[in-house]
Amino acid sequence: MADIAVQSGGRSDRIVIKDDWPGYSLDLFNSPAHYSGDLDSVYIPHGVIMDRTERLARNIMDDLGDHDIVVLCVLKGGYQFCADLVDRIKALSCNSSSTIPMRVQFIRLKSYLNDQSTEDLTIAGAEDLSVLTGKVFNKQ
Repeated sequence: MADIAVQSGGRSDRIVIKDDWPGYSLDLFNSPAHYSGDLDSVYIPHGVIMDRTERLARNIMDDLGDHDIVVLCVLKGGYQFCADLVDRIKALSCNSSSTIPMRVQFIRLKSYLNDQSTEDLTIAGAEDLSVLTGKVFNKQ
């Protein structure tokens, strides 16, 4: 674990995993049999991802207070993370004195045609994003 650096310093705390870090041994985890032979190691355990997702939800609650938010989920790859984040925000909101009104919108990005990457980026679902008009985007 010495190869993982945890940098501290206020709200910008983050976990940095070096590019050459080999990951955790598969012997430390239970994995489905259908992954046998496909995995070499585990880079980020599920528990760490869920902990960081909860931390992000807490940061959102702290930063936004009772302002409403629109969560923009990019399908398909971002769905599970988005669902986990929204669930954590809801749970924290239920156990807090502040409630965040929240809406979730979905878009799909496409830059492939068949199996070839193109320079064109198509956004599906963007026609219903008028809800974002006048919103301030936090780029932290």
